[in-house]
Amino acid sequence: MAAPLAGPWLAHAQSSTRVKIAAASNLKFVLADLATQYKLQTGVQVDVNLGASGNLARQILQGLPVEQFISADEAWVAELAKSGRTVDAGQRYATGRLALIVPKNSALPLAQGLAAVVRAMKAGDKFAIANPALAPYGVAAVEALMRAGVGPLPAGQKVLGDNIGQATQFVATGAAQAGITALALAQAPEIASSLQVLPLPADLHAPLHQRMVLLKGAGAAAADWHRFLLSPPAQAVFVRHGYAIPQ
Repeated sequence: MAAPLAGPWLAHAQSSTRVKIAAASNLKFVLADLATQYKLQTGVQVDVNLGASGNLARQILQGLPVEQFISADEAWVAELAKSGRTVDAGQRYATGRLALIVPKNSALPLAQGLAAVVRAMKAGDKFAIANPALAPYGVAAVEALMRAGVGPLPAGQKVLGDNIGQATQFVATGAAQAGITALALAQAPEIASSLQVLPLPADLHAPLHQRMVLLKGAGAAAADWHRFLLSPPAQAVFVRHGYAIPQ
């Protein structure tokens, strides 16, 4: 049973019964967990619009009506802050990790690592990552492939997901024979039963520091939810889902 979420973030939570946020797709399961716990304690419903960080940031710039942006990196938050859409520069809330994944019944040598898996793939096999133009986890995946000695994937082998959730589904459904995703997604019970998972070494990519920010016009309930995500009980939930906590 989840621990009660008592703390100063509850002070104004009852001033609104609904908070609308935009969040990176790697956060699907951890935010579902946190939002459920938060509603039980406060009565506040958190409506989550999931997508690639880049797509969400652009939608916010075009007027997407949300009060908080939870990104998979720091650059897209900085972009919104530069545009004057945020109340401040935001806060780091977690550091993400990558995982190499293959379908549950795959014979690819997952335990031997990234380079071995790519070498063992047959002609016509597909390797899924999130679109690096839109998704920070896609950028990190490209970097991991380079540092592992694989290099750029041939165009015919690479399949791009619009976000990290879609890239994960490509592998879980067998549409791709391997891929790189967020560890938090790969180990979620809702997906893990369809996958074999190997966490990738953190030194294969630049740190995936993730930042969130309140947008101008955010209400008191959104501010309370934002503070809650930085609280020790919420940070423990992030850790349970495979994230590290920024120091």
